[in-house]
Amino acid sequence: MIKKHFILFGLVLALVSCAEKEAYRFKVYSGDISTQPVPMALNAEELSGLGLNWGDSLVLFKDKKPIPFQIDSDQKKLWFLYTPDSSALFNFQKIKESATESKNEITIAKNDGDLNVSSDGKPLLTYRYGMTYPPEGIDSIFKKSGYIHPVRTPSGDILSRIQPPDHYHHYGIWGPWTHTQIEGQQVDFWNLGDKKGTVLFKEFKQMASGSIFGSFNASQEHIDFLTKEKPQVALNENLEVKVWNLDRPDRYMFDYTTTFRSPLESGILFEAYRYGGGIGMRFTERWHKDNCSVLTSEGNDRLTADGTNARWCIVSGESADGKGTSGILFMSYPENQSHPEPMRIWPIDGNGGRGDMFFEFCPIRHKEWKIEPNRNYQLRYRMVVFDGALSAEEAEAYWQAFATEPEIEILK
Repeated sequence: MIKKHFILFGLVLALVSCAEKEAYRFKVYSGDISTQPVPMALNAEELSGLGLNWGDSLVLFKDKKPIPFQIDSDQKKLWFLYTPDSSALFNFQKIKESATESKNEITIAKNDGDLNVSSDGKPLLTYRYGMTYPPEGIDSIFKKSGYIHPVRTPSGDILSRIQPPDHYHHYGIWGPWTHTQIEGQQVDFWNLGDKKGTVLFKEFKQMASGSIFGSFNASQEHIDFLTKEKPQVALNENLEVKVWNLDRPDRYMFDYTTTFRSPLESGILFEAYRYGGGIGMRFTERWHKDNCSVLTSEGNDRLTADGTNARWCIVSGESADGKGTSGILFMSYPENQSHPEPMRIWPIDGNGGRGDMFFEFCPIRHKEWKIEPNRNYQLRYRMVVFDGALSAEEAEAYWQAFATEPEIEILK
């Protein structure tokens, strides 16, 4: 069920004129780390330090101007979008009016096995929780749920692809582990055609729509077909996706956070391999060697990036109308395994010389990873989906904003 969030806008002169006199103030310190917007949150303790409570009717001001915010009652956080500039002083104003529900800008809605994320009615991305079957005549072992497709740019260009004939197991954005060891048996959750394992959607834990973000938490099970007499769950995964409103027509941002643990007594070993885990994406069939490009934080391109490590990577290509470009900036969080993370990027002469585009942050590319039983592990990624161009300087600023959260000071 989609939860309702309440955003208050103090669009009356009386509130603006008295905002400076309010004691409910805090300041944000970002230094020189970024020039790009970053989602920020006040938690329950910080609100309490301001003398405020969750039930208060509030307006949030920056530079005497009311700005939107969103309350996540589950996590006990109040979110807003912070853009670094010369002024970082914020004021809360209590008002007597009851909360009024504003129009949600980022919405989450179910429809026939699809969980659709939209902005002002325009579709952005879809999480497929229903089962998708392969084309007629193809082995049903390639059926799949629990993946993101389509991924659209703000203008509507579809950048992702599923079930390409060269790799029927490719599903938009997804992250199964490939070569794993379970009790001495090699199990593969990636190559579905090997009939060793799969990853499937189980249930939703949470969904939210709002002015700042739309989000969902999905439980996914990594199922081992080989080790026991009947299939067993080798990993329980919680996938959290948050889609952020950047308040600009050509870009939006989303976080992809996977938290997983193994219920198996012996745990599971992720073997070192060039594919597996992290976050992978098969790009649109429109893109090939002649019309798409790669640039990493270390300056590598499509010819040199494969197997190298990076903090971020821009994948961009020709737009659907042939008149411009679009793409995705992928970012790895500093606490991720093997960060800066190794990448798998298909060679430019792959797929019979077409040079189709596949990208993955692959934390086990060069080094195995032992997953101990009943212990939580986490990988965090952030993507900026854009129309037009996104420069290396902007990519670095987005990554800095992701990697280093600004500090908040409560002003008494």
